[in-house]
Amino acid sequence: MARPLTVAVTGAGGLLGTHVLAYLRSLQDVTVRAATRETFTNDTLPEVVSGCDAVIHLAGMNRGDDAMVARINLELTHQLVSALQQTESRAHVLFSSSTHIERDTAYGASKRAATAVLREWADQHGGSLSNVILPGVFGEGGRPYYNSVVSTFCYQLATGETPTPHQDSPIEQIHAQEVARRFEQLIRERHAGDLRVHGSPLTVFGLLATLQDMHALYQQHIIPDLREDLRRDLFNTYRSYLYPTHYPVSLPLHTDARGSLFEAIKSPNGGQSFLSTTHPGITRGNHYHTRKVERFLVVGGEAEIRLRHLLKREIQSFRVSGERPSYIDIPTLHTHNITNVGTTPLMTLFWTHELFDPARPDTVAELVEPL
Repeated sequence: MARPLTVAVTGAGGLLGTHVLAYLRSLQDVTVRAATRETFTNDTLPEVVSGCDAVIHLAGMNRGDDAMVARINLELTHQLVSALQQTESRAHVLFSSSTHIERDTAYGASKRAATAVLREWADQHGGSLSNVILPGVFGEGGRPYYNSVVSTFCYQLATGETPTPHQDSPIEQIHAQEVARRFEQLIRERHAGDLRVHGSPLTVFGLLATLQDMHALYQQHIIPDLREDLRRDLFNTYRSYLYPTHYPVSLPLHTDARGSLFEAIKSPNGGQSFLSTTHPGITRGNHYHTRKVERFLVVGGEAEIRLRHLLKREIQSFRVSGERPSYIDIPTLHTHNITNVGTTPLMTLFWTHELFDPARPDTVAELVEPL
């Protein structure tokens, strides 16, 4: 078994930081520490990085006034180096750089300067540096008009707006969970030096067409084809902007003299379905997923479905009944459970887009109500 690792993540409240934390928390031999914006402002960064095997440095500013972007990105890196020096750390630092380093922009210049600062620290203090050059990063929880064109398009479609890109151009995108997996590999191999991570080649118009097709199908209660990882990741990002206001979704009930019928799940994807019964007062779940598309549909009895983003404390509750079949598609990075709040057995239909793989279960234990 691999030696236990302690890893600190700066920028833990951002898009990539959230996904990296979620991924690392799923690894049994990794203890993860989060450094947020408050960590930098209240001077507790040395406590966070002290004794760490690795530090993933994601803190930074992507957009804004050019001078402010350059200043803040460099200041944050200097603060990290100061904390590493104070604690006499020889950690493996992984720096989230960008393909923008190849461009003459304030953001690109700040990334180049920050890399130089970290490299000097590593050379002088016995640490090591992985300069991880990333393409565009997208994922659930991204800020529209800030993090990624994917976030912007998904948000616009989910909120009823019409995306209007001005021109087509080639883009390269990678999902935040894939970046997290690459970080883990680099940490375990203690890979130092520059590393260019490649994403999926797309075009702006092609991306929008794919998302529009997914949006149109989902409005008809049809889950699109998710057999390709990129399509799954785009769909998860799109539906993250529908939560929580879109759910639960009532299904059309077709009734005649024989009884009633409803179409529970429609998808060209396949996947896996199962029915479960739950006794009154019993709760199932209390876990989260990082990639899995999962549907809860109560077909008999009364239930309360509760969800919480794994890095937040706010809990969303949905009351559902088999008398009016309504589904909730569980968002990734949200721990969730279902409780039988009725007096009769609860019957629930569960569906996930992929067959269960014991080697990669993507089910991470986490209480909805934190202790």
